[in-house]
Amino acid sequence: MGNGTGGRIVVGVDGSAASRSALRWAVEQARVTGGTVEALSAWEYPAFYGWVGSVPVADGFDPEELATRTLAEAVAETAGAEPPVKISQLVIPGNAARALLDTAAGAALLVVGSRGLGGFSGALLGSVSRHLTEHAPCPVVVLREGQEHTGGA
Repeated sequence: MGNGTGGRIVVGVDGSAASRSALRWAVEQARVTGGTVEALSAWEYPAFYGWVGSVPVADGFDPEELATRTLAEAVAETAGAEPPVKISQLVIPGNAARALLDTAAGAALLVVGSRGLGGFSGALLGSVSRHLTEHAPCPVVVLREGQEHTGGA
């Protein structure tokens, strides 16, 4: 993080509409402040895949590949082919809240959607965003779907 910049803005992306709102808001905030964006997607095997070992799972089901593709598509659709700011894409195995908290160390802001997809994606659910607001090492912005378009008064 160089001097005179707006710093790192970490944003959780799971493909949900609320997380896309969070990503749009983070990109705009970084543009205004001269910061950079780290878009993060976390993934976990679903509980019912607990005993997979070296056995192929569900016809090639690959949660890491799915998270990587979902993140790339969300960034491309949200920020465009030539984003106005530097956007790094991070795909991290494990719990979404833990991954976001760890990545947010030293960040200027942590931005998440208020509700995620749920299910196997390790999504950012309401309970996760609440956990982040209580434990984050930096300020947290929680956006609902479409909320990034509302102006402050």
